[in-house]
Amino acid sequence: MKIKTLLIISISIILAFFVISCQKEEKSKNISEHQGHQHAIPSEKNKKEESKKTLYHCPMHPNYISDKPGECPICGMTLVPVEEEHKKEMPEGAIEISPEKQQLIGVKFGSVEFRNLTKRIRTVARVTYDERRLTYINTKFPGWVEDLYVDFTGKLIKKGEPLFSIYSPELVSAQEEYLLALKAKDYFKGKAYSEVTQGAETLLESSKRRLLYWDIKEEQIRELERTGKPFKTLIFYSPITGYVIEKNILKGKYVMPGENLYQIADISNIWVLADIYEHELPLISIGQSATFELSYLPGEKFYGKITFIYPYLKNETRTVKVRIELPNRDFKLKPEMFGNIVIDIDLGRRLTVPEDAVIDSGERKIVFIDKGEGIFEPREVKLGIKAGDFYEIIDGISEGERIVTSANFLIDSESKLKSAIKKVHEH
Repeated sequence: MKIKTLLIISISIILAFFVISCQKEEKSKNISEHQGHQHAIPSEKNKKEESKKTLYHCPMHPNYISDKPGECPICGMTLVPVEEEHKKEMPEGAIEISPEKQQLIGVKFGSVEFRNLTKRIRTVARVTYDERRLTYINTKFPGWVEDLYVDFTGKLIKKGEPLFSIYSPELVSAQEEYLLALKAKDYFKGKAYSEVTQGAETLLESSKRRLLYWDIKEEQIRELERTGKPFKTLIFYSPITGYVIEKNILKGKYVMPGENLYQIADISNIWVLADIYEHELPLISIGQSATFELSYLPGEKFYGKITFIYPYLKNETRTVKVRIELPNRDFKLKPEMFGNIVIDIDLGRRLTVPEDAVIDSGERKIVFIDKGEGIFEPREVKLGIKAGDFYEIIDGISEGERIVTSANFLIDSESKLKSAIKKVHEH
């Protein structure tokens, strides 16, 4: 009985030892197999897990990235999967903006199209005298002022009206000489002394020419011939209609030849001098129409033409004087008045974009093109003349393209931020 019991115990121990050995061998085999494939199977699994992992970012703040969907803690917008954005092939610097975000930031659109451009130049201007209509009154002989008919500055004098009278011994002698020559001619008229008669006629012509050179009128000479007596004083008449703007004469004054006694200005036609900046000068030409406006005459306009462009630049203001001639028959415009000159220049039909569509960084001019499906591409353009609310396009975009005209600064900021983040990730 004891021997049987010992035999059973021995068999049980052998079976237990065999089982333990098999388990160890199986475990060792599994470990060996695991070690042989640990660099292949787990790597593929990680890659699959990584590929399945989705990152989210805020369309308004691309620098905020999350591994879970939700809302942006900065602006509250719904986070967008990053992988969806990269599925689309976009041009360099382009950015995708959802319709919700476009509505939020107020994106508006325009188009590139041909328009008739009119460049308006508006500048300050000053009224002045027409220099060709200024007249000085003086005498060509000395004398004393006897009577003064125009005795104050600013008086309107009409052509042919008396200004003053003057007594001059030289003038009296010239009249007497003329009367003697006239009598000599009459005396020798029809006589046989042809040489003497011819000399009398020459003396008469010389005496009359002297009076004419002294601004004695033909009417006055005829009156002298009719009366046969020299005038003690001679009256001077105004040669033009205008205003007395300078007076240097008093009753009883002794005047010298060439001394300016009056200055009379005809302001029925006046000049307006306008300052044009040097960058606008290529658009200005003689013969262009211009409109003059005064703030204290609202609604009233005066029309004239550019008649002269001064050949020098004013260094302090970098402007050039331009002269416009205006009719002033009712004398509403007076010298030294200030107003505004408006010059409208027809530039013809040109390719244009709205002014708000252009982002000017100084060195570059950028326009954002709507490529559809919420994608906006920045495009560098070359600009021409700015007229009103539009820029002329020389190069960079074509007619019919859809462009952003509002909120483009926000789009530009986001585009630059996105490019910066992309460069950081690449490095």
